[in-house]
Amino acid sequence: MSDDRASNDRARTGRGAERTVVHVMRHGEVHNPDGVLYGRLPDYHLSELGRQMADRVAEHLATRDITHVVASPLERAQETASPIAKAHGLDVASDERLIEAGNVFQGKTFGVGDGALRSPGNWKHLVNPFRPSWGEPYVEQVARMTAALESARDAARGHEAVCVSHQLPIWIVRSAMEGRRLWHDPRRRQCTLASLTSFTYEGDHLVSVGYTEPARDLVPSHLLAGAKPVKGKDKAFGA
Repeated sequence: MSDDRASNDRARTGRGAERTVVHVMRHGEVHNPDGVLYGRLPDYHLSELGRQMADRVAEHLATRDITHVVASPLERAQETASPIAKAHGLDVASDERLIEAGNVFQGKTFGVGDGALRSPGNWKHLVNPFRPSWGEPYVEQVARMTAALESARDAARGHEAVCVSHQLPIWIVRSAMEGRRLWHDPRRRQCTLASLTSFTYEGDHLVSVGYTEPARDLVPSHLLAGAKPVKGKDKAFGA
């Protein structure tokens, strides 16, 4: 068997194939004084705390074999990726497939005891939590995120990549890859600000999924996974 054919066989089976890690990072905290669900709206940037979170993760990854950094085109994701790329002498690439999920409540407040849910005109968007009826279908998020992760894997073969994205798409693609149902309680997502969900591949085959929170001590307690909602403080969860 030729060397090329043997290499191709290893890539297909994963046995003896190169190991590649794709870290999918949620962006840091956003400056959002009005507490809106900002979704895909432009001009939402990291807060000072968000910049500290990004720097912390860059420090955490400084000794890793990062050869590719890519982010959602939204400002908060690009700004989060910047210190990581700089630490490895790389540019930040942009991938539309990593963007936040579409949501009809974009630009509205969406909190506990106030906001968009109090308006009867919005109730029609809440009829089907399994799809979901208020935004981009979960299956479409899985498809585009999976494709983005595979592109990052291919760009960093044998090394590591970082993709900066947003809470819901990250949680949905992780749920799909781990064989869980896609509909869920948003408060239970294990995807804290500036967290890393790491997908390890051997060749083209996913072999494990890991999760870490390098900036956990910087995250406000009410924004941690499973935290009890606090009126007026969690209006923009899921971004």
